[in-house]
Amino acid sequence: MKVSKCLFRLMILLAGVTLYSCRGTVKSSEFVTSEQPAEGVIVYINGEDTGRLFDGLGAISAGASSRLLFDYPEPERSQILDYLFKPNYGASLQILKIEIGSDMNSTDGSEASHRRIPDEVNCDRGYEWWLAQEAKKRNPDIKLIGLAWGAPAWVGEFWSDATIDYILSWVDCAESNGIQIDYLGGWNEKGWNADWYIAFDKALEERYPNIQIIGADDVHRPWSIAEEMTKNEALREAVDIVGDHSPCGWRTAYADCSSTEAARSLNKPLWCAEHSSMGHDVGAKPLARATNRLYIDGEITSHIVWSLISAWYANFPIADTGLMLAEWPWSGYYRVGKSIWAFAHTSQFVQPGWQYLDQACQFLPSGATIVTLKSPDEKDYSIVMESIDAEVIDTVTFHIGGGLPQSKKLQLWVTNLDSDKSEDHFVQIGEINPINASFNVIVKPGYIYTLSTTTGQQKGTAMPRAAIADQMELPFDEDFENYGEGKLARFFSDVNGGFETAPGGAEGTGFSYRQVVQAQPVSWWHGNMRPATLVGDPRWWGDYEVSADLLLEEPGYAELLGRVSAQAGMTIVGLHLQINDQGEWKLYSEDFDSSSQVMLSDGGVFARSKMTLDSGKVDFGIHEWHRLTLKMKGEQVDVLIDNKLISSVKDDYHTSGQVGMLVSPWNLARFDNVRVKRTAEWPKLIPQEKIAITATSDHPAFERGYDYAAKNAIDGRPETAWHSEWQPRKNLPQSLTLDLGGEYPVQGLIYQPRLTSNIKGVITEYLIEVSDDGENFRKVSSGKWALSSATKKIDWEDDETIRFIRFTATDAGGGVSASVGEINIIVQ
Repeated sequence: MKVSKCLFRLMILLAGVTLYSCRGTVKSSEFVTSEQPAEGVIVYINGEDTGRLFDGLGAISAGASSRLLFDYPEPERSQILDYLFKPNYGASLQILKIEIGSDMNSTDGSEASHRRIPDEVNCDRGYEWWLAQEAKKRNPDIKLIGLAWGAPAWVGEFWSDATIDYILSWVDCAESNGIQIDYLGGWNEKGWNADWYIAFDKALEERYPNIQIIGADDVHRPWSIAEEMTKNEALREAVDIVGDHSPCGWRTAYADCSSTEAARSLNKPLWCAEHSSMGHDVGAKPLARATNRLYIDGEITSHIVWSLISAWYANFPIADTGLMLAEWPWSGYYRVGKSIWAFAHTSQFVQPGWQYLDQACQFLPSGATIVTLKSPDEKDYSIVMESIDAEVIDTVTFHIGGGLPQSKKLQLWVTNLDSDKSEDHFVQIGEINPINASFNVIVKPGYIYTLSTTTGQQKGTAMPRAAIADQMELPFDEDFENYGEGKLARFFSDVNGGFETAPGGAEGTGFSYRQVVQAQPVSWWHGNMRPATLVGDPRWWGDYEVSADLLLEEPGYAELLGRVSAQAGMTIVGLHLQINDQGEWKLYSEDFDSSSQVMLSDGGVFARSKMTLDSGKVDFGIHEWHRLTLKMKGEQVDVLIDNKLISSVKDDYHTSGQVGMLVSPWNLARFDNVRVKRTAEWPKLIPQEKIAITATSDHPAFERGYDYAAKNAIDGRPETAWHSEWQPRKNLPQSLTLDLGGEYPVQGLIYQPRLTSNIKGVITEYLIEVSDDGENFRKVSSGKWALSSATKKIDWEDDETIRFIRFTATDAGGGVSASVGEINIIVQ
């Protein structure tokens, strides 16, 4: 039987199933069969079975992970929020954890503190209150968690009564914003203190008795608090939920999950309080595994991931770690990937309070997994299966009993996780009609299946108006006059410290942008980072001039930053113009060094960590406005102070990147009238979506949250990368060949290294060849670069139009492999 022009590729046999539209050939027994299999797996779904209660799927907004979402235009911002929170539309999240900000870097930036000094409370800072309100607006039943990554300096030690007072004042702020907090934790990934949790519980009993405590959000000694709770009755009474991080590993395939016997013996809910969500597309398989296996392996009843959405700049650490991707607020473009639908297979069919049925939660012989849950009134049940690691097809026979409805129709939804096509994700296939309280399902490798007696599920269809993420255009002007007091400026993302609008601009009236944190916070990590804020498109901002007015309020220094290509740890890679209150200035270059090691970085030494290019002295002082300018064109870098040229140097180390402002720790300083404008015409680039790419080798397999396929070099996302194969290793030279899709007068190439402080694979010697036919190549350029993380631009003259370019790495950092963040092709 043939079916033409159907909607979906997924196919089933009409055997007790109502078939919905599909595309392709309907094949016998594709997903469901009415015939009793000769061999297969039998699963008994018994409504009288024992099992823990499901507590929900959730995500975390912390570490400045939602910063750029706040600046998205409408309707795209609301569309994104719908995909995350709206029931029966997208991820349908049931839990949202938000950071209790403290003005210190908590992964990809700092989040504002509500109480910077003991006698001052401001409940209107930052964007987490806004986010919680939007989540509640869409799902009034969503549960909210607060967790601290750090604290202001005045609390002293984190494990103190002062910190308890600080957190309680944050809950007061939540209440004043109309937000009810359901759960609170201690100190993110910094262990636990039994006496502190006991004191915290007593304080909550007096002020907010309905808030429950999660302990201990630990990653270094997972479930260790549970062991102590078996011996310490007061701690056992204080902690309501045992929640630790990464019970299936950190940024792994999440194939093996675990808790401990001590944790399970407490008869308290066990939560995965944080997993890395990894890439919004490649993270789907690990998330699907973990959502089932957390319970099967460890009786863990909640799965919470960081981050909610990857809405920070691509050149900040571990970008594209989220259920969705939204890092281009100037364009409104965003991406919905498979991770949203991996969560939807559970969250749209199972609600908190449903009960797991233990006998129907298991591994199948093929390697697939299955969990089954029932509603409190026993009128509905849902089955979620994932077959990611299955090597053969299973035929599963389900028998229904124990008071559950035996003839009620089940909806069948499937996602093909091996497909990158949206039409293959979260597809409603049809209805299954149980016969004699049983039915059969064929489980194929690489899928998620949900079978449920519930109805009303939906696959969201909203799309951004922009088809691609457009370039952030220049000129860029910001005078800080359109926000009011105490607000974040559009597109500015604080790396550390706290910048906000404040009365008193360069003209004597209006507003400026002020660094306001005056003491180093109690920090989660990298406590010595200097206060800084960045803005701009991390893909290509090349020849431009950045200028800003500066006022130092006290002795110290401030910096104007240009061509910032990356940020990690203590390092902001780019050009720094620094000036202090004595008028002493210097222009210096900075690249990654040992202080830059963050998460996925294995280290190494770049050619230049910090180098002074020029220095001098001018008339300068505190409480005076002065104008700083960095003018960059090719390798020419000019420094102007108060519009007077004071230095002109040549340096080709940094070629492209963002702009920013930096202040000495922990001083007060103001900036105003930030302006960025081009100093030359920028290269004309072939749209990457027109280009096809192949490699002599790549590493397409999932590895620590990403893949490293050749396609990543032309996806417009610097946070992804191509890397030559290392399992088994393919030695240099290694090449990428680009098919431009037509003939062009090509004049150059832009190479953006992988954005990491790891030197391995960063190309230092290259060969570029071109071809008309893809077979006969001729050399147009070759050369060497310093071992640097900065973007490189190669120009050549060629009178002929060509279609193919071969870019070969002949040497690289580490000497054995090659990597590319992005490649762009320059045309006339």
